[in-house]
Amino acid sequence: MARTIDRRSMLRTLAGSAVAGAFGSSCADPSDASQGGEPRRGSSSPALGSKSWFDSPLTFHSPDIAKFVEALPSIPVQGGSMLAITAQSALHRFHRDLPLSPAFAYGDATYLGPILEAQRDVETKLTFHNDLGEHVFAKDIDPTVHGATEMDRIAPRSVLHLHGGVTPPESDGHPHATLMPGESFVHRFPNRQEAACLWYHDHAMGITRLNAYAGLASLYVVRDAWDTGRVDNPLGLPAGELEVPLVLQEKVFDKDGYVQVRTTPVVPQGSWEGGGAGDVGVVNGVVWPDMRVARGLYRFRVVNAGSLSVWNLFFSNHMRFWVIGNDAGLLDAPVPTTVLRISPGERADVLVDFSRLSAGESVRLCNDEPIPGQAAILGQVPMPLFCRFTATSARGFRGGVPQTLRGGRNQPPALDPLPRPTRVRNVTVSQLLDWRFPPAYMTLNNLEFDSGDIEMPKQGTVEQWNIINTTPDPHPIHVHLVTMRILGRQAFSTPLYTLLNPRPPVGRRWTPSADRYVKGPLLPPARWEAGPKDTVCADANSITRVLIRWPTAEELSFDPDATFAAPSGHHGGATLQGYVWHCHIFDHEDHEMMLRYRLRA
Repeated sequence: MARTIDRRSMLRTLAGSAVAGAFGSSCADPSDASQGGEPRRGSSSPALGSKSWFDSPLTFHSPDIAKFVEALPSIPVQGGSMLAITAQSALHRFHRDLPLSPAFAYGDATYLGPILEAQRDVETKLTFHNDLGEHVFAKDIDPTVHGATEMDRIAPRSVLHLHGGVTPPESDGHPHATLMPGESFVHRFPNRQEAACLWYHDHAMGITRLNAYAGLASLYVVRDAWDTGRVDNPLGLPAGELEVPLVLQEKVFDKDGYVQVRTTPVVPQGSWEGGGAGDVGVVNGVVWPDMRVARGLYRFRVVNAGSLSVWNLFFSNHMRFWVIGNDAGLLDAPVPTTVLRISPGERADVLVDFSRLSAGESVRLCNDEPIPGQAAILGQVPMPLFCRFTATSARGFRGGVPQTLRGGRNQPPALDPLPRPTRVRNVTVSQLLDWRFPPAYMTLNNLEFDSGDIEMPKQGTVEQWNIINTTPDPHPIHVHLVTMRILGRQAFSTPLYTLLNPRPPVGRRWTPSADRYVKGPLLPPARWEAGPKDTVCADANSITRVLIRWPTAEELSFDPDATFAAPSGHHGGATLQGYVWHCHIFDHEDHEMMLRYRLRA
């Protein structure tokens, strides 16, 4: 967040009045009875909009923008074993009433990039080229953040990371393996993994938050013999135009209608902000779009591509939908639900049935997750709305929701049972005072990224990681290369834990067990979290217990501990090794909440 202790005192003084007035807007618009728009019970706000009735002076606010006047755009698909993607500067219009905003994009897009489609066990060679011009957010680059440089303003570095990919270390998008404008690198993706919705995005050290917010992100879909993507797929899932990507983001626009990355005037421009919530919903690069849907079943591939917020998604009429998969692939069976909580980096594979809507009737995709603490202190409120779906008179897909997705005839094998760990590791998540970066400094294990005190799990073993979140905010934890199985989450007393286990200065490992300080039972994961996941939300003041099986080189078909040389970028020629794990709030991973690890033989 901010850079002076005096500002921290000011925030505490203003917190009471700001939070008292910060009530989010209801997703349902009472003025539109045809939309089934009864306000959500307990809602304090009378109407839908980018504004709440209280607009905090400590946050920036987008101008009023008309809703549902833009169609939800489709995202083009590229397939094949030889692909090429260029990161380039562009101009993008987020809404018909907004001017063209400078943006970054992959390929021929003006924002985001094409969906890349791969086949299981068929290697994809992806040539990535950096052709970026002056940075969209040149004035927001903070060269005091680890890895960022003054040169990033005019010649921004970039590196492509396949999030969720089982990828050789040299192709994984190491944050130090960045390319300068004019440089290229050939990534090798073996695709030796089940069908799943992955995504690719920028991962440049120190400027990931700015590059991704500018537009460097899109989906990467792995297909297999069951989840083929064709209308005759063995699982009986909606396909073709009925399988729809939903890349969810939240933005702030300035008074002139240009997209901006800053969310508060409290932090001076050019200083790391720590993450802020937007007040405008963006889906597939468009503000508050409308999608016309047939009255039948759809499959949505949802990704939280936001920078900060966890979202609790629901439909404005509270209708039921089904989660059929998450980060790493399909669940054993569809999970019926009326809400879906999804944190930055997570994906969800969802079936939605619009057959009960009448022609012309609409339903909105909404959010009511409270804003994280630091943003709430500034007066930010939940962004309540992403898009609208309007039913046409077309009949649509009526194949029905499958009873099972795994373990049956013409289905992939059932999920493996939870393995037994051979080792338990405690890892900590902290945001603390530090004289160099007051008032917030983000760390894992109380260490900085370049620390040599890294985790070194052994190939072929199973470990239990107890992710001890000592902060008042949720942090989505992403471990590159592998997946996790969630055992559960358990609240603990952070004040008692930190009092009896004093934290040393940053740079010395701090990972004491929190088991003595638990305050309640181990709560099981949500049913849709049952499968393997590459990103897990570690809730505030909680221990999130996960299992990780570390694969062997033989299983992977490559050496996960191989060394490789960084391209010319900021660390050109340096010898790199291993992978990283980090918080997937982009501002946090940029500012030390990211560590390396090696997977030893």
